[in-house]
Amino acid sequence: MPKRKLLYALLLCCAALPARAAESFQTIAPFALLVDAETGSVLFDRNADKQMAPASTTKILTAEIVFREIREGRLKLDDTFLVSENAWRSGGAKSGGSTMFAALNSRIPVVDLIQGLVVQSGNDAAIALAEGISGSEDSFAALMNRRAREIGMAHSEFQNPWGRGDPGQRVTPRDMATLARYVIHTYPEFYRYFGEREFTWNKVRQLNRNPLLAMNIGADGLKTGDIAESGYGLVGSAVQDGERLIVVVNGLRTAKDRAAESFKLLSWGFRNFEARELYAAGEPVGSAKVFGGDASSVPLVAAGPVKLLVPRGSGDALAGRITYSGPLQAPVAAGALVAELHVTRDGSDVLTVPLKTASAVGVGSLPRRALDAGWELGATLIRRNFGRPPAQAAEAARVGPTADAAKGSKAP
Repeated sequence: MPKRKLLYALLLCCAALPARAAESFQTIAPFALLVDAETGSVLFDRNADKQMAPASTTKILTAEIVFREIREGRLKLDDTFLVSENAWRSGGAKSGGSTMFAALNSRIPVVDLIQGLVVQSGNDAAIALAEGISGSEDSFAALMNRRAREIGMAHSEFQNPWGRGDPGQRVTPRDMATLARYVIHTYPEFYRYFGEREFTWNKVRQLNRNPLLAMNIGADGLKTGDIAESGYGLVGSAVQDGERLIVVVNGLRTAKDRAAESFKLLSWGFRNFEARELYAAGEPVGSAKVFGGDASSVPLVAAGPVKLLVPRGSGDALAGRITYSGPLQAPVAAGALVAELHVTRDGSDVLTVPLKTASAVGVGSLPRRALDAGWELGATLIRRNFGRPPAQAAEAARVGPTADAAKGSKAP
């Protein structure tokens, strides 16, 4: 029997918020996004889903692919790659772009190419890594697009590994924040390269181009970029009091504006938001209906605590829903990822959390399965004959000081 999409709505309520924090912040950046690195919750959003040219922030994905090759044993830090004529001519000093000044036909260890890539923003380093891993820039670009989809960058396309202007090379701020979160969480042993203040190669000492590293805000990485198509942009991250934020800006007119706006966004985020736990680890968030099981539903839980950054000193009006394709078909295994919790603030998505089943549901008795089949058949006939949408259920819940009185209560 075909499954249907059920939407379970949750009302996540705190005290009324006197003023919307995001409305009090202003930026001149045409593209701007500030997110909590732990949960992905959005603190500020301007054009986060519109496409833009990534310039050298492209190199974050190039670095991710290199890190993955090392993690999976296909590459070592002391392996060497050839600096081809293409890498030297297109990305070297003669090209006029950012370069690590790699010598033609030299062989450079991967560890040095990584530092040339993320510290010096070397286009020659990016090309040498791409050719060493995939044989050509085009083949590496195909790999970049596969990895982008796997990581969750659903609205980005890549044509080259270093950020050269190309109408087909486009990203969104949200996708770049997704990439930054993935790199930070997945490769802590390699992420440190993004925070190195300087690197010297071929007797040329260059400082890291990320202005946040020198601003005493807790910044420890990622990348800047600027070409004519993109303006000045940055994907950066900083930590204060154990809280990590990720900032994405792009389209600014000057390097000074880029530094000022990214610093301003991070400062505003750290100053105005605090972490709040919506659900404790293992606490049921809701339930999913089960077809043909020895139980009619199964509780849903997150992998850990469900937290969200909210404005300091006040409650924030939140709404949420659980989505899954259901009813689930028995048997259902414990720990199966079957649903997502979507939390919104003022109509904008701020947090998405995968949900898994808290327990197993076995196959029900024959009478139970027959009864479920009858209900499902009846519901299907009603929808077909009367054009009604799938049935919706709702569960109300509160988080915060008055949570216990309302949890588990059913809405009509």
